[in-house]
Amino acid sequence: MTPLLRLAGLSVAFGGATVVHGIDIAIAPGEALGMVGESGCGKSVTWLAALGLLPAKARVGGSVKLGGEEILHAAPARLDRVRGGRVAMIFQDPASALNPVHRLGRQVQEALRLHRGLTGNAARAEAKRLFDLVGIPDAARRLDAFPHELSGGQNQRVMIAMALAGQPELLVADEPTTALDVTIQAQILDLLQALRRELGMALVLISHDLGVVAEVCDRVAVMYAGRLVEEAPAARFFASPRHPYAQGLMAALPPLDGPRAPLLAIPGGVPEPGALPPGCSFAPRCPQRDAACEAGVPMLRPVAAGHDIRCIRSAA
Repeated sequence: MTPLLRLAGLSVAFGGATVVHGIDIAIAPGEALGMVGESGCGKSVTWLAALGLLPAKARVGGSVKLGGEEILHAAPARLDRVRGGRVAMIFQDPASALNPVHRLGRQVQEALRLHRGLTGNAARAEAKRLFDLVGIPDAARRLDAFPHELSGGQNQRVMIAMALAGQPELLVADEPTTALDVTIQAQILDLLQALRRELGMALVLISHDLGVVAEVCDRVAVMYAGRLVEEAPAARFFASPRHPYAQGLMAALPPLDGPRAPLLAIPGGVPEPGALPPGCSFAPRCPQRDAACEAGVPMLRPVAAGHDIRCIRSAA
């Protein structure tokens, strides 16, 4: 199947320090991909770069093809049609993404005007339909509300409605449940899954929550220090992660049954982009490291069908 979106050799640098190193990944129509890793691993920057949303000081290289058409460094007019149209993004914090001085209906209707040419009563009726679709109660009245009048969960639903306004083929959700309590998180995840089934939409879920990714995604890509270190079908990944970093992430999860035991934390922290260690970036934190790990950056290579890792020991 021809990928809906393909990133090839995508790299990002700020001020001479490379923060994303040659990401290669493809997303099929209707597929759900989970991007996981600690904060600072480059998950969000990868997708902001792919959609041309980074500031001018960022140096972005590689290729981003949507339906076979190159969109990286495309003209602003072309990107304006793609962003919010064929590809939409839900940002981490709805409180900062929504304009506090405009009514919610007006903000959604603006997206409808830009991407579908709807105005006036038609736009308002479609905005109400989208609010109903994402489960906002009393949708007609909420169109005239301001963001501060709604809860965090309801504002997140408004963000999802706005993302759906352009009828996207791909939805990129950047930590869509981080600021929400557990009950609302479950509702938002159920909503995203229902929308995928109903609309046939592909989904990229950026998260550090492995439980969320296990529930929603078909495939998992693990990032560390700006590189992909493991990519696998979700069922295979959660049954048997191969990269030591992925194994550490799984070991840090609390068990649901059995005797209580201390959580196993990964020692240290993600290195700064301008001060990466020689060879494998994870080596200083890795319990399996040896001298060979410092010889060079390992290649991403297959260990099974559809399962790739970047580790000289675990791939052996």
